[in-house]
Amino acid sequence: MTVALLGVISLQVYWIRWNIGLNEAQIDKIVFAAMNDVAYKLQKVENAAILEALSSTKGTGAEANRNIRKAAQYLENGYTRRRISRSDSLPAISQSPGANSFEDNVNMWEYVKVSQLVDSKPLAERINLDLLASALREELSSRGVTSPYQYGVYSKAKNSYVVVNDHFVVVDYSTQVVHGGASYLFNSPYRVALFQEDIESPGYLSLYFPNRTSLVLGSVWITLLMSVLFTGIIMFSFFYTIKVIFEQKKLSEMKNDFINNMTHEFKTPIATISLAADSIASPMVVNAPDKIKRFIDIIRQENRRMNSQVERVLQMALIDKKDFEIKTSEINLHELIQQAVDNFSLQVEKREGTLRAELRAQHPVIDADATHLASIIHNLLDNANKYSPEKPDIIISTRDVPIGIEITVQDHGMGISKEARKHIFDKFYRVHTGNIHDVKGFGLGLSYVKAIVTAHKGLIDVKSEPGKGSSFIVTLPHRLEG
Repeated sequence: MTVALLGVISLQVYWIRWNIGLNEAQIDKIVFAAMNDVAYKLQKVENAAILEALSSTKGTGAEANRNIRKAAQYLENGYTRRRISRSDSLPAISQSPGANSFEDNVNMWEYVKVSQLVDSKPLAERINLDLLASALREELSSRGVTSPYQYGVYSKAKNSYVVVNDHFVVVDYSTQVVHGGASYLFNSPYRVALFQEDIESPGYLSLYFPNRTSLVLGSVWITLLMSVLFTGIIMFSFFYTIKVIFEQKKLSEMKNDFINNMTHEFKTPIATISLAADSIASPMVVNAPDKIKRFIDIIRQENRRMNSQVERVLQMALIDKKDFEIKTSEINLHELIQQAVDNFSLQVEKREGTLRAELRAQHPVIDADATHLASIIHNLLDNANKYSPEKPDIIISTRDVPIGIEITVQDHGMGISKEARKHIFDKFYRVHTGNIHDVKGFGLGLSYVKAIVTAHKGLIDVKSEPGKGSSFIVTLPHRLEG
């Protein structure tokens, strides 16, 4: 899946870059074509001015008009002034029979003289600002380029821009301003030589698009957006699938742990009951009422233990289905806690530990389900005992808080790591201690506690440091509204 996804993304990136590059080349082609047409218009206007100046030197007769038309024909055919000034002879232009050659009818050196007078002018004087601005606007818009742009005319003689955006630039050589202050134009890739019919082009026309990126992406942005969108959906689906797979794998492992623990938890009381039953049937015990009573108590105790485990599993099943109800009544929380402490003290004392109750709340009466509340207190005390390696030291305390009453079960056991604290309220999750059976349980206790506390519209939190113990803090309101 990863290789396939990377392949799809790579192809998408390659295709997008290729498409952008193709569009960029097309935009460049369009812009250069428009600029060349603008340069041609400027040249054409200047050629017309040269012919007009030439006509003024040759008079107004019919032969002069014919000579001017022939000169115009040379210019239209691309026989530039650059070549005329360097040639000893000119090609013949088709003409009517009996007409004289161009050399006989036109004083070519007068033509060259006039054109050179034009060529020798400063570049700024050869530019018609209105014509330049309108020609650029028309040529670009006719080709579908509507993006804002800036333009300038660069003079090689002055090594600076002499025209920038509809106005002439006065070059101040006393300041060190690079390229007439138009470096953005100087660095632009769009430049076309002007007046190429001169012996040497005097400068060039530059064009700069501030929004060149949007211009290039203008025709592909929808395709680009859709490509990014669908690639994003594929990536999201991929990572979501991976996340679900890992979660399912983790859940499967926790369920396997649960089944193993459940098997272990049931196997011990079943074996104990079987052993007690066999002992009662023994001839040595059958006539000893005290021993029979002892074994019967063991059977009852183990039977209650199994019933408790089954009841806990069934309770979690009901909670998962949202099919359980809490039956609230006014209860004295201190009485409930004291009863739990009395019942649980024996287990702690067997391990040479201590269990203390520090009941400081001034208003211990709350609305709660007595059965479920007793269960969550028992679960918290049981956890504190199980995860205290030796000689447990457990304190259960209460205090008044603004929203109700706070119950804290504190131990000085092995503690819980930061990573484990994120999952301890998940169903089936258990903090491992190396051997899966060294701490018995199904991993349902804290999940059940959280579900019951939430049903009572309360809060539960844990504070813990590895090696220093843990504190589980339950906050319950005095009254349940609604």
